[in-house]
Amino acid sequence: MSRREAKSATATLPAGVDAPVFAEPWQAEAFAMTVALHGNGLFSWSEWADALSAEVKQPDAASDGHDYYEHWLAALENLLSAKGVAGKGDIDALAAAWERAAHATPHGKPILLENDPGPTG
Repeated sequence: MSRREAKSATATLPAGVDAPVFAEPWQAEAFAMTVALHGNGLFSWSEWADALSAEVKQPDAASDGHDYYEHWLAALENLLSAKGVAGKGDIDALAAAWERAAHATPHGKPILLENDPGPTG
């Protein structure tokens, strides 16, 4: 869907619906991962609320909330680390691998982790 089509679709949303909830696909994915991990019993909603609250109260948080899902993702990463699922180093290494894979993937092709050429240096 092009931006124009998305904007047109937004203009025809039902009354009371202003815009899509997620500005980017990764935001929806982070949301879905959080719900799935909660559903699998990794953490309670109160644990999640505490973790997210701590993140959005950070002094560098944007007053207009445009960085909300960045804080959401940080809260999820912190919970994964606290629960021993994945440490910060593991998360950072995987994020770097995805970034390298994205840069190594031709435009218009799906980004696959297998496209990661590995760290350079």
